[in-house]
Amino acid sequence: MIIILAPGPSVLFVIARAIAWGRKVAVFTVAGNVTGAFVLSSLVAFGLGPILSKYHLVYSAVQWGGGGYLVYLGISAIKARKIDAADMKNQGTVVPTFLRSARDGFWVGVLNPKGLVFYAAVLPQFVDIDRGQVTGQLLILGGLFSVLAFISDGSWGLLAGTARAWLAGDDRRLEKLRAIGGSVMIILGLLVIASAVRDLITS
Repeated sequence: MIIILAPGPSVLFVIARAIAWGRKVAVFTVAGNVTGAFVLSSLVAFGLGPILSKYHLVYSAVQWGGGGYLVYLGISAIKARKIDAADMKNQGTVVPTFLRSARDGFWVGVLNPKGLVFYAAVLPQFVDIDRGQVTGQLLILGGLFSVLAFISDGSWGLLAGTARAWLAGDDRRLEKLRAIGGSVMIILGLLVIASAVRDLITS
């Protein structure tokens, strides 16, 4: 829930849509986004599941690499917060159809680097490798993640759509959202690395 709530690429995209065109467009964008996220999680599950179940070294490498990349994404988000805030207010003048909103959301979800890192590095830590069926466990967890993301991101969209004038009135508010999201990603990345260090010490 922490990584879902953090204003990353998907949340910022939804907020931008809500500010520009209101709540309905934002909700359809979220629907497409979580569909794309589930496709991404499924690809990771089928590709990574069999490997994780056989090779513990790969699991450790995924933890280190994923944790480091989350830290990198967080730092990048904080550095680019002003540019991102400007982009959120520059969505064009033509209101997209609900179908196009869902389609655009899908591509943001399936190509979201934060989502890829989460599914590959964070989600496997909730898998019980000894029970087997690692791919199935990853699919269930990915589905659960998508449901929670729909509730959370949809709430962001409804809130931003309701307060669109207030949010668009000051770039600093949007910059703070991006900075908070970046800080959360850094903390999560460090926690993933700390978990990898703990596993290394206890193994």
